[in-house]
Amino acid sequence: MKKIYMYSFMAAMFAAAVTGCSGNTNTENTAASETKSSASVVSQDTESVSASQLSNTSAAEEVSYTERDLEQTPDTSDAQYITVSDGETINITSEGVYVISGTAEDCTIRVEADDSAKVQLVLDGVSITNSDFPAVYVVSADKVFITTTDSENTLTVTGVFTSDGDTNTDAVIFSKDDLVLNGTGILNVTSNYGNGVTCKDDMKITGGTYNVQCQLDAFEANDSISVSDGTFNIATNKDGFHCENDEAEGTITISGGTFVISGGSDGIQACAVLEIDGGTFDITASEGLEATYILINDGDISIYASDDGINASAGTNAYETAIVINGGNLDVEVGQGDTDAIDSNGSICVNGGTINITAQMSSFDYDTTAEFNGGTIIINGTEVSEIPQSMMGGGMQGGMGGMQGGMNGGRGGRTRSA
Repeated sequence: MKKIYMYSFMAAMFAAAVTGCSGNTNTENTAASETKSSASVVSQDTESVSASQLSNTSAAEEVSYTERDLEQTPDTSDAQYITVSDGETINITSEGVYVISGTAEDCTIRVEADDSAKVQLVLDGVSITNSDFPAVYVVSADKVFITTTDSENTLTVTGVFTSDGDTNTDAVIFSKDDLVLNGTGILNVTSNYGNGVTCKDDMKITGGTYNVQCQLDAFEANDSISVSDGTFNIATNKDGFHCENDEAEGTITISGGTFVISGGSDGIQACAVLEIDGGTFDITASEGLEATYILINDGDISIYASDDGINASAGTNAYETAIVINGGNLDVEVGQGDTDAIDSNGSICVNGGTINITAQMSSFDYDTTAEFNGGTIIINGTEVSEIPQSMMGGGMQGGMGGMQGGMNGGRGGRTRSA
């Protein structure tokens, strides 16, 4: 029986009360004792969403998945079958399921349907190579599903993107409306000068294998990115996952999946909230995880960063700037120089999990408070009983704590250069 998880961004602000953290003295900012709960399966493709007050200034939606979001094998009983061809724009204007196959150059699948339409594009062994325009372009719909069959599919844009009027179509898959990626197959996405997948609304990924090579963000959305499963192999000169809009919002919630990310900037970055409830992560980037509020409940997370490993930086005033770790296994290594393994421009709270840090200068850096209520923290091979403050962030006490283990040989495991 399928499980549908709701991941509450109640999360944010709040971890304090989960086990006693109080990174903010504002009594209107409360903590949630539970950050995810099961939701009933909805029979139709309708969203089950509720809002929870997160702070005195904003509220965020819970994330839910519909049955259709989670269905990895599409119903093609009434599908239309399309074979791509060179120089063709395939115009899809009505709700339905469309199975697409074939090989073509300078071909775009363009969806321009009614605002209530749900359109499913089933990629069944398709290969499209364009010079300057998206391979899939969603102009309008209620929601678009891009589903892979048990096949390999390749979408490539080799040159600089051209605009569509006022729309800067800067991704191989570019959607103005809600986008769901799922399926049982492989989707290779290459963007030599832009993003891999861009969604100007909410993006969900519930299955499939994604091999993305791009110049800019591999997966980018304006409002939210929610991942429940999938395999991701990402090489980018910018961010692996990035979520941000003009209102200083943007949340990322990950509950499962396997992620291998090599990023020139951030592995995963959200403007507002980044919540990790599960999954396996191997991230090499300038910074591994970044958001205003970072909540880690579970997962196996391995980070090598040339700057900060995990960084809470104030991108919005709607949330407390904080890092809260309730569980999981974290292995964070940072390179030489002015680097911090775990850095918060606000508070840090560790309630559980295992944190293994290799840092030549600073293990922890925070601007307000730090609480260690449970779990295990190991710094350069030595287990500690409190969270140290870095020399640069708070004086000699932390500097010695951050460097303590430097003379103890450090941890074992993989070796990476700075």
